[in-house]
Amino acid sequence: MQKNWCVAKPSSDQATLLANINFACSQIDCRVMQKGCPCFSPDNLMNHASIAMNLYYQAKGRTECECGFRGSGLIVTTNPSYADCKYD
Repeated sequence: MQKNWCVAKPSSDQATLLANINFACSQIDCRVMQKGCPCFSPDNLMNHASIAMNLYYQAKGRTECECGFRGSGLIVTTNPSYADCKYD
């Protein structure tokens, strides 16, 4: 089975990204994106929202519903991992 990841749509606005981070991180552990951790940089809402959304998506069963985020989630087939930040 092909591996998929959930990331924030590039067209998402800042308020939506922040809401997605707050929601996902209230459900799952988002410590990997804290300052000093592998996924902190780049320190911007798009990056942090994508990480939080993917953590939630992976933890909750990787179904399309888990990447909805009110229309701001996008399922991708290319691994978005970078440097020491691993999207598992």
